[in-house]
Amino acid sequence: MSDASLRDKRVIITGAASGLGRALSVMAVEQGAHVALMDINASGLEETVGMLGDATVVSIVADISDWNSVEAGVKEAVSGLGGLDAVCNVAGWDEPGRFWEQPLDFWEKIIAINLWGTLYMTRATVPILMEQGAGTIVNVASDAGRVGSKGETVYAAAKGGVMALTKSLAREMAPYSVTVNCVCPGPMMTPLLQAEMESTPKLIEKLVRAIPLRRVGQPEDVAALITFLASDAANYMTGQVISVSGGLTMVG
Repeated sequence: MSDASLRDKRVIITGAASGLGRALSVMAVEQGAHVALMDINASGLEETVGMLGDATVVSIVADISDWNSVEAGVKEAVSGLGGLDAVCNVAGWDEPGRFWEQPLDFWEKIIAINLWGTLYMTRATVPILMEQGAGTIVNVASDAGRVGSKGETVYAAAKGGVMALTKSLAREMAPYSVTVNCVCPGPMMTPLLQAEMESTPKLIEKLVRAIPLRRVGQPEDVAALITFLASDAANYMTGQVISVSGGLTMVG
C-alpha cells in the first residue's frame, strides 16, 4: 500500500512564512519530509524554520512574482535538498475591496502573486520532474475562484487561472508520471482573515452561520489534504480541484 506520509520526500513549499504555508511546513517535517521553504518575508521564514527542530530545511527568501528570483530560488532548493519530489504552491495574497475602486497596480500585484507566481514556480520545476519521470505539484487556489466572492473579484480571477492551469498541466504532465492537483480552501483562520475581522468584527459570526460544520477552517485542515496529495498515496489522482471549506461550497 502506498505511503500517505511525506517520509523522505524532498518538498518545496512557498508562502512558508505564515498561515497555511507555515502549517504545511510543520506537518511535512513531522511526516519526515526534507523541505525547502520559500517566502518574501525573511523574518517570518526564520520563525517557521525555528519551529522545525533538526529537520533538513533549506530556507530561501524569494519573490515568487519575479521570474529571476524564482529561478534562483528553485536552483538553491534543489541543490540543498539533493533533488525534488513535490512542489507545493501555497503562497498567495489578497486585500478585499470594491472591484471598480481598486487601482490597476493593485490588480497587477494580485495577479502577479496569485497567478504568475504559480506559473513561475511551475515553469522552474517541471523540467526536473519530467526528466526523472516522477513527482507531484499541488497548487493552492481558493473557493473564491470556484464560486465567486464579493470583494475579491480579481483575486477570484487569478485563482480561477490556477485551477485551469492545474487541469491543463495535469494532461501535459501525465505522460511523464507527474501529477498536478489543486486545493481550494474556504474561509480559513489566517493572518489575512484575522486582519479582516479587526475591521469587520461580525464577519466571523456570519461565516460560522454559513458553514455547515459551524466553524472557520484552521490551516492544519487544509495542510492535511496537501500532504496527502503530495504523497505516494495520491499517485492515481491528477487534474483534480478539491475544496476544503467545512461544507460551505459543495461543487459537483
